[in-house]
Amino acid sequence: MAIACSYSLLSYVCYTIVNRLTCKILLSPTLLIYANYSSVPLYSFAFSHIMIQTMKTFYTLLTTILLSVTLAFGASTQAEAASTHTVSSGDTMWKIAVRYQVGVTEIIDANPQLSNPNLIYPGQTLQIPRQNTNSRSMEQQVVSLVNAERAKHGLNPLRENWELARVARFKSEDMSAKNYFSHTSPTYGSPHQMIRDFGIPYRASGENIAAGQTSAQSVFNSWMNSSGHRQNILSPNYTEIGVGYSNGGSYGHYWTQMFISK
Repeated sequence: MAIACSYSLLSYVCYTIVNRLTCKILLSPTLLIYANYSSVPLYSFAFSHIMIQTMKTFYTLLTTILLSVTLAFGASTQAEAASTHTVSSGDTMWKIAVRYQVGVTEIIDANPQLSNPNLIYPGQTLQIPRQNTNSRSMEQQVVSLVNAERAKHGLNPLRENWELARVARFKSEDMSAKNYFSHTSPTYGSPHQMIRDFGIPYRASGENIAAGQTSAQSVFNSWMNSSGHRQNILSPNYTEIGVGYSNGGSYGHYWTQMFISK
């Protein structure tokens, strides 16, 4: 069995309004749909965040945040044997992380010999954890499929963001390890909170998740056959994408797409 789910948050912030008005945020579930597509259950949820001004005036101001949800099931990824990096003058952990497109935390975890990760010296050898080649290939295939579909609709391609892909990978691994399927993680919270907590700025964000699909093409087809997922994939509001795949867990394969605009 395979499932897919999408979540999108389009947030528009007006600092003048925030500074001058007292606002309330209301969250209202508006729709729950179940559909069977080729024996694949798909769930879609739509939520609206409405910010309403409550001051000493009769005027009402609405700022709407749209969230769409589409679900799919999957699993957890594994890293390949680490490569090595010899520290050069001017290197920092962050520079090394960007060079190899791997998180600073992962580099620190792979190098327990470092007594103080903030102090690295020229000539030191660091182990650089590398992602499983097969998993990375499937993630890149999903990005290619998304951009090919966007091109058919006259939309700009999404730029692959390695930091966002890292977050998406953590989300897929979390679902696999903790045996849940939801946009809200017991570990990281909501998708937009998770992205923010990982230090990635954005103006709008969205997420598609899926589980059970064994290939990039099959998960892409599942998402495109659901209006909520399709809306995220073809949204003109997004400019960047990160895809995370993990094998394992109850469904064997877990997929996460994250979208942002800056």
